[in-house]
This record gives sequence, C-alpha cells and structure tokens, in this order.
Amino acid sequence: MTNINWNDYSLETQAIRAGHRRTHEDEHSIPIFATSSYVFASAEEAALRFTGQKPGNIYSRFTNPTVNAFQERLALMEKGERCLAFSSGMAAIMAVGMGLLKAGDHVVCSRGVFGNTVLMFQNYFSKFGVETDFVDLIDTAAWEAAIKPNTRFLFLETPSNPLIEIADISALADIAHKHGCLLIVDNCFCTPVLQKPFELGADIVIHSATKYIDGQGRCIGGAVIASDEIIEKFIYPYLRTGGATMSPFNAWVFLSGLETLAVRMKAHCDSAFELAKWLEQQPGIAKVHYPGLASHAQHQLAKRQQSHFGGIVSFELVGGKEHAWKLINATEMLSITANLGDVKTTITHPATTTHGRLAPEVRAAAGIKDGLVRISVGLENLEDIKKDILRGL
Repeated sequence: MTNINWNDYSLETQAIRAGHRRTHEDEHSIPIFATSSYVFASAEEAALRFTGQKPGNIYSRFTNPTVNAFQERLALMEKGERCLAFSSGMAAIMAVGMGLLKAGDHVVCSRGVFGNTVLMFQNYFSKFGVETDFVDLIDTAAWEAAIKPNTRFLFLETPSNPLIEIADISALADIAHKHGCLLIVDNCFCTPVLQKPFELGADIVIHSATKYIDGQGRCIGGAVIASDEIIEKFIYPYLRTGGATMSPFNAWVFLSGLETLAVRMKAHCDSAFELAKWLEQQPGIAKVHYPGLASHAQHQLAKRQQSHFGGIVSFELVGGKEHAWKLINATEMLSITANLGDVKTTITHPATTTHGRLAPEVRAAAGIKDGLVRISVGLENLEDIKKDILRGL
C-alpha cells in the first residue's frame, strides 16, 4: 500500500485505507504503537534524526506511527497538505496562536465561537500582548472594518456554535488575503465530509476530533491542517516543544472513527433536517436554527458551501431559561451533556454550560438567549427522539 497515490481516491476510500503502512507482521488493522521512544542503529543515526537530516521517529511526543497515520488520513480528507494532531481541540487552537502570534499582533474572531475559544483569546493571549476584536460572523463588512495593519489572522467557526450561523468562507478568504492575513476555519461541525474550507480559500483548518471524527464520545483530541510551510515553520516547533501531544491510543480510536465518518454524517444530517422541520411546527418554540430550513438566513449560502446541512439543531423556547431547563429535565433518553457529534443524541443549555463562563453582555452580543436549547442529533430512531422532546414540550 506504500506506493498508492491516495489523492486519486474518493474521501470515503481515503477514510478507510489511507495512512496505513503495514509492518513486517502484515497486519490488516492499523496497530497502536505504544512506545515513548525509538531505538537508533548508531550514534550517527541518532544525531541525523534529531537534526532532521534523516527522516524517522525520534520521540512519541512529536513522532508516532499511529498518530502519523491519523494525520495523513485527515489531511487527505480535508484536501490539505499536512496535518498535526493534538491532545484536544483547544490544544490545537492554542498551538496555532502560539505558533503564529507575537506580542503586538491583532486577531479578528467571530463572536459565535465556542466559549472557551473566546476566553483563550480574551483572557490568555491578551496577557502576552495580543489584541482580539470580536465581530458578527455573517457581517463581512464588519470583518474587513476590524482588520488593522498588525492583524495576523481571521478566526471563525462555521457553522457557528450554538446558533448554526453560516459564514461565507470564500468572501472572508478574499478579505483576509487582500489585507495580508490568514483565514483560519474551525470545521468541527461539518467535518471534511460536508465542507472543504481549503477549496473555499481557507489557509488553516482546525478540528476537535473529540466530536464527529470520534463519533462515539470516547476520546479527546484535536488537529491542525495547513500548508507544509505553515506547519513546519510555525506549528510543528510548538508541538515538539510544548508537548500537547495526541496519544497513540486516541489516534487509533480516531482512525476507526474516520472509517465510518461519511456514513454517520449522512445519517446525522438526515435526522437533523427532519427534526428541525418538526420542531418548527411545535407550540412554545419561538425559533428554530438549522441551515436546512428555508427560514434560515443563510440557507442559500449553506446549500452552496456545504454538501449537507449538518447534525446540530438549536431552538429558542418562549419561556426562557425556566422552560428550557424544564424541557431538558423532562427528557428520558437524550443525554444531558455539552458534548456533540455522538451517535447518542445530546441536549444542552448553552447559556449555562458551553457559554456559561462568558459575561452576560458577551453572550447577548453573540445572540445566545436564556431560552436557547442545542441538540446534537444522534443515530437513534428519529421518532424516539421526537417522543423524548415532547415530554418537555
């Protein structure tokens, strides 16, 4: 399998076959290389590997065959040049910031990103002299107006969490590049199955592998995909030094997750679409947020930019937090947890969980109301999911 050009194959095949280099044992499944270090044939070879003059494994903090297989496979699926895996999605974002930013730099970030991402830019990068301005995800004019001479990159999630708003990646890529900035897209909600940010002009793609890539809520992990130049010059040195390493076991789990990703995403999307249409008809619900609905403000953009509309549905209850909590507490089968992308349907109240650490005015600016409920639609029978929601409605 070493001489196959996996670029000639479809995503579904890459997800199952790419990245595996069989050992002398001729195994059919990718093995877990549970080793911290590697043996060199001589002192001379050790020196050459450590200086990068000879390729090969050095230390599992930054070189491991199982992790390498995951990196190669995900890079192919995203149509990117190179991928680096990290211990979590937040570690991946931290690596990008630490690798690319310096004191005096500026970042433009969408308001609708994950709450901890806001806190990372706001509370931690700011301590080292990095300024961040937050803008409305869908307001391209606001993005351009926020750019300064020292802006290093634009950072966004699309679809957003939890309002499922859609950014025009191509338009933002044009704006970023016109001003000499990079465009970074968190592609966690869509995965490479539904959206290809690089084809739309993005420079860096980030994933929380914890979500759909795993798909069964087992492991924590993250990934950064970019050009070989960006990875080698900015991100890899931080990983090698900082040690936010993905474990071989987690990489092995994520490799298994990638094998079924395309099939799972289709099923998630189909059920989420039907659930969103059903929710629009239920009394007590003020608004349903799902890009597959004609009522969604970016419905046409989502149709152009994504191959399907995703597995996340959020909706606003008329009675605010009291009614939102009542609905959540009345469910019998759904999992009350802040994780998403699982085969099990999960339900959460963003204002008091994923975005609960944000100041009330920050939540309000991001449009996260007290009556908002987010559902990550799993692979259970759809009628059973509806029945469980009805208990609270």
